[in-house]
Amino acid sequence: MATGYGSAALMGGAADPRLGDEADAIGKGRQGSVAADVVNGTVVARRGSMIYADNSITFEDYHYWANRSREYEQTIETKGAGLSGALKIFAGSGKHADQPVQNMEMTGSDSDRNDEKHSGAAPERGYGISESEWDNAQRAVRTATWGSVFYLITTDILGPYNVPWAISQMGYGPGFALYTVFGGMAAYSGWQLWRIFVGLDSTRYPLRNYGDLAFRVFGSWARYICNILQSFQFFLNVVLIIVSNGQALGQMTGGASGGKQLCFVLCQAIFMLCGFVLGQIRTLQRLSFLSNLAIWLNVIVIIMVMAVVHKYPPNYAAAAASGIDITQPIITTANWPPGLDLSNYINGLMNCVFAYGGATLFNELMAEMRRPMDFWKALLCADIFIYAVYLIMGMVVYSAQGQFTYPVAYQGIPASAYQWQTLGNAISFISALIAALLYGNIGIKVIYATVLRDIFRFPSLDKKMGKIIWVVLIPIYWGLAFVIAAAVPQIANMTAFVGAACILQFTYTFPPILMIGYRVQKAAMVESEDFDPATGQAQRIDNGNKRWIRGYMKNPIINTFDFLYCLGAFASAGLGIWASVISMHKTYSTTAVTAFTCLNPAG
Repeated sequence: MATGYGSAALMGGAADPRLGDEADAIGKGRQGSVAADVVNGTVVARRGSMIYADNSITFEDYHYWANRSREYEQTIETKGAGLSGALKIFAGSGKHADQPVQNMEMTGSDSDRNDEKHSGAAPERGYGISESEWDNAQRAVRTATWGSVFYLITTDILGPYNVPWAISQMGYGPGFALYTVFGGMAAYSGWQLWRIFVGLDSTRYPLRNYGDLAFRVFGSWARYICNILQSFQFFLNVVLIIVSNGQALGQMTGGASGGKQLCFVLCQAIFMLCGFVLGQIRTLQRLSFLSNLAIWLNVIVIIMVMAVVHKYPPNYAAAAASGIDITQPIITTANWPPGLDLSNYINGLMNCVFAYGGATLFNELMAEMRRPMDFWKALLCADIFIYAVYLIMGMVVYSAQGQFTYPVAYQGIPASAYQWQTLGNAISFISALIAALLYGNIGIKVIYATVLRDIFRFPSLDKKMGKIIWVVLIPIYWGLAFVIAAAVPQIANMTAFVGAACILQFTYTFPPILMIGYRVQKAAMVESEDFDPATGQAQRIDNGNKRWIRGYMKNPIINTFDFLYCLGAFASAGLGIWASVISMHKTYSTTAVTAFTCLNPAG
């Protein structure tokens, strides 16, 4: 996950249509559920107001319309819609390189629409939207091709600045093996999310995010878990960015001679104040012009770091502040490095997990695609590219700096190379501020939708009172993030904690269990069961545990594998949380780094 910290998948593009004006798009939908009215003896579908929280919609209903949508998408022209779409975005042609899709399915003539409007059908709670018009509207906002999604996945996940440090905690062999295994499993989890998405998403019942997917498989409780954990992850990402940019600002104020730096906690407070001001930008669309910037900033810093570390020595001041003996020569190991314990190894592993943490947004990306069936192409190309960049940069920097490798690679450049250190800090400061604004924006909206709107009935954010509440929430949110960042100014350990507590769940724990739920319900459907698409109701031969057991036993081997995969990921999360907390305590006990310190941990 790009946290060096400039994630760009959220910069306009994939997220804007759902998060532009209000938080409701995350929780409840503006358009409603499909219910049934009887008009002149005919069942007519109409839309209520809560399509994304309607427990009455059956799995069979979701699946039927998903198949209809996939059939139609096969007729869509895709010439020039692959990586050429990504190249058009690189050239700065806009958020998406493709024009809106014109609907061909279920679309009648003008007279047909007029007949619908005058037939006495229910006005769909004031919207007056026919089925074909709804489908047209839904497809019109889905313009992304797999090429542009490849770009978005890459810009979101690509952030290799922690990789060299993670390899320094594991050695060449284990580092290579674990980045390979976790990269492969991340690709497998992404494939699972893709299969579930294409099996449940349609123009009638469009999916938008991770919470929607969990809701359609397991119900409301799963949605709340996903939304709350996602907002917690975004909050901790803001915390991490405050820490890293406080370090960056401190290094930049020290000058080429490595002189006295600005107080570290004051540097963090300055970054927080930037968030206070710029965080008042309520709509992501106003930030979308930055969407093409972050990947090029990352590329510049990556190339610069790999070149500079072989010309200059490590940042011994930062290493000493971390408790490393700087009297020793640079040492690299093929196996697990000596002198480290289990918590160090696991923290390195959790940084590896953090690096592949893009699955949190895969559903949002697929929700923007012209043909979601093509997502696997973008996923495969992006994973291969990201994996190669991670290993190349990780091995190159570790071979130059050994045990002195710093958790944020460009901050591991010494003060004697101040111009290069400052280049990395300055570029990353800009991209990190963008990322922090976006994480904070979406994090607040998730909390607002799932807690304040759903439980306490707060007004929508496009209302006057909602805008006032937004102005108040921004400083509270950033202020809390600053307190955590100042209290735990340990970038590596905090990264490990976020990776274990949040990112690991969305990338490795949730996908297999969701896949089991989806596969079991799909396998439980039999030909003898009748489904009426007009009413959305299915005549099932059984229900409850008997149905779940029957569906599970249709594919017992793969279901059991996914269950064990889920358990293994959950256990790894527990180990990661334990290791990060133990390391935080050890750092406070054995180094000069303390809470609310003026001493810059990056030296």
